[in-house]
Amino acid sequence: MKKIQFQDLKEEMITIGQLLWRKDLASGLNGNISRRIDKDTILLTAHGTCLGNLETKDILAMKLDGELLEEGSVSTEKLLHTEIYKNFPDAKAVIHTHTTYTNAYFLANETFVPRIFEAKFYLGEIKGIPQTTPAVTDAGPVVEGFKKNNIVVLRDHGVAAKGENLFDCFLLIQTLEEAVKTEAISRLFEGPGARGQGPRSSENRDPGPRTPDPAKKYKLFSQEQINDIVKLVNDDAQMKDLGEKTKMTMDLAVKLNETGRTYSFRFENGRITNVGHDDNAEFLITAPENVWRAVFNREIDPFVATTQKKMNLRGDFAKISKWYAPCSRVFELWHEVPVE
Repeated sequence: MKKIQFQDLKEEMITIGQLLWRKDLASGLNGNISRRIDKDTILLTAHGTCLGNLETKDILAMKLDGELLEEGSVSTEKLLHTEIYKNFPDAKAVIHTHTTYTNAYFLANETFVPRIFEAKFYLGEIKGIPQTTPAVTDAGPVVEGFKKNNIVVLRDHGVAAKGENLFDCFLLIQTLEEAVKTEAISRLFEGPGARGQGPRSSENRDPGPRTPDPAKKYKLFSQEQINDIVKLVNDDAQMKDLGEKTKMTMDLAVKLNETGRTYSFRFENGRITNVGHDDNAEFLITAPENVWRAVFNREIDPFVATTQKKMNLRGDFAKISKWYAPCSRVFELWHEVPVE
């Protein structure tokens, strides 16, 4: 078979493999890396290779239908990689590896909720996906997980991350591993029994009082939904306290990509004093319909969606971060207006 060269992309994969190895995010012959070449073609590491010692011959070109374009045997996780690329046309890179602390944590827990701010921004809440075979034979649950987050955990197995490039994937895997290490060390400092209830999760957080009918679902970006959001924010005692303490005064707009429909909110000390349709607000969040639906239905954290580029934030992120606490409360209240 004719030898096919994609030297630059292969060198990029070799560099990332070495980085994963140096940072103890890969070991032995575990893990695999892929890179999209075009719509229907990827590069994937070969079976039985060491990510810390890759050579160009260890990286093979193949079609998403499984046809090999170079001689060799690709990773046993080819189904995992090809299904990710088939279902997410924007994915340009995928890393799958077996990180020690993350694997250990999910042997004992089903959900991980970071407490460090950076990890909150980039990861959000992560729920482990059951894995019952040494290699992925059913990629459906993984695909569903990637609809909500750019990193997923396969319990008893490892982690996988997708992104616009391999370094983005590396950062997600490293961020999760370091966050889990921090969690483990914090428990040592707290001593036995200090936390009692185990790791925090969205199920045991107190969302505060609900005003709208909890069984009701709204039309996305309908006036009724916006009206109830305003009522929830302005009636919420916790929001009032946070808004006054942080002097949260700004203009925030949200926009639906498909229709261009925009709602802008004027906040004064955390209270919404005016609603308009100005997309020239100081801060503008834009996203497609499927992402907004996931946000309002408590499937995606808006901060995480922004850092993972599922949503676009226009404005000074450093400035809005000083209002992290009241903004987080606003986003929690959004969940009280689920959409159809």
